[in-house]
Amino acid sequence: MPGLYLEELVPGTVIKHALTRSVTEMDNVLFSSLTFNPQPLHVDFDFASKSEWGQPLVNSLFTLGLLIGLSVHDTTLGTLIGNLGMTDVKFPAPVFHGDTIRAETEVISTRSSKSRPDAGIVEFHHRAYKQDGTLVAECRRQAFMKRRPNDPAAG
Repeated sequence: MPGLYLEELVPGTVIKHALTRSVTEMDNVLFSSLTFNPQPLHVDFDFASKSEWGQPLVNSLFTLGLLIGLSVHDTTLGTLIGNLGMTDVKFPAPVFHGDTIRAETEVISTRSSKSRPDAGIVEFHHRAYKQDGTLVAECRRQAFMKRRPNDPAAG
């Protein structure tokens, strides 16, 4: 798996994720529907056209999920035990249909687990930007990560 083990996550490291994704109308309407969110700013084009935005806003929880998702391949794919929490979630600018999102992740801190010698906790600071460089989302995420397995060949 390409995910990193706890020992490979060095505080201060910033990973600029290569994967990007353009957000579509379908993404927004489907995500809002699947999560039972009837907010007309997301799903009612007439209502949204009369708002200060003049168009539908992409559901911020979709944006948060996309931000985390764009980071997975380079950070936690196959090495994550579970998410422990997300804090300091912010959406400083809107995302609209057609915006392309890129992400970066900074490793803030790591520590060994007190109860599990095979695991530890990492804190990430994730940031999402749209195509013009505008910061559209950020959060801190605490993740329970695998430590590198003992390599019997290293004996």
